[in-house]
Amino acid sequence: MAKKSIINSKSEKFLEKYINNASPTGFESEGQKLWLDYIKPYVDDYFVDTYGSVAAIINPNAKYKVVIEAHADEISWFVHYITDTGFIYVRRNGGSDHQIAPSKRVNIHTDKGIVKAVFGWPAIHTRGGATEEAPKLDNICLDCGATTKEEVEAMGIHVGCVITYEDEFLVLNDRYYVGRALDNRIGGFMIAEVARLLKENKVKLPFGLYITNSVQEEVGLRGAEMMVQNIKPDVAIVTDVCHDTQTPMIKKIEQGDNYAGKGPVLTYGPAVQNNLLKLIINAADKNKIPFQRAAASRATGTDTDAFAYATGGVASALISLPLRYMHTTVEMVHKDDVENVIKLIYESLQKIKNNHDFRYLK
Repeated sequence: MAKKSIINSKSEKFLEKYINNASPTGFESEGQKLWLDYIKPYVDDYFVDTYGSVAAIINPNAKYKVVIEAHADEISWFVHYITDTGFIYVRRNGGSDHQIAPSKRVNIHTDKGIVKAVFGWPAIHTRGGATEEAPKLDNICLDCGATTKEEVEAMGIHVGCVITYEDEFLVLNDRYYVGRALDNRIGGFMIAEVARLLKENKVKLPFGLYITNSVQEEVGLRGAEMMVQNIKPDVAIVTDVCHDTQTPMIKKIEQGDNYAGKGPVLTYGPAVQNNLLKLIINAADKNKIPFQRAAASRATGTDTDAFAYATGGVASALISLPLRYMHTTVEMVHKDDVENVIKLIYESLQKIKNNHDFRYLK
């Protein structure tokens, strides 16, 4: 008999809508509104900070505070330079991959609404064989169908307009969620599902839980840096994506050996508080939740680093979701892993006691 999914049809419809909505770094507000509308029935209160990070709160008056966190922003492009003949050159907003850009359709976000454009690329017949150029930041450009700079500007396009890809969410082989911005809107979905399960199962937590969807991770963990100061938590469990290293051209000696479909990835590293990590591993073992392991050298490269070292030190841990093709428009995650991350956070929270002391030396 097939196992029952903890993700229901309403949740999956929200996920599709949430992924399809644009939420580029620095311009996350529309995605944050969608997320907040979804999670409101499951929490007691919320606040939004100056730059748009959101914390939805259960037990807001509790002194002991636990954060579960993801980031809301997606990589994108900025309009950087408009030529006299109407072509548009771009600048990265986050870690956008110039090599996937040619032939992609995009949305240019303007005060007049969305303007459609494409990343053009010379036909194969014209590119010079062995000496042809590869896509680079200085040779990819947008074509919005205009022939002059003035025509481009009349559409509402100006330097600084943000650009997102048009690609949309799909389910592949009834096994994978696919789309742009799964890094890390899927994290926002998973922590919202934790809130839903807590509410529906009438779980009473002995502490304040701050379900936090932070902005601006893709440009240096900036939203998390602000939110840790706003919340001043005692504990932070961060979820983000990591690499599924089973696809071609990935060097496992460098990137590790993690599989989509084999469970969440738990990271060992300086920013990860080992006693909190042990609690999460115990929750996984007790509830038969499969998990994998990874090692971070100096930094995790996620919002975990922002929480761990702030306000005198926050006991922090990272639960990652294996993902294929990061920073492309066809990012892929396994549905089983999504469910197991949700379960692992849900079960781990119930092992944290009020005023839980994670220090090594007591």
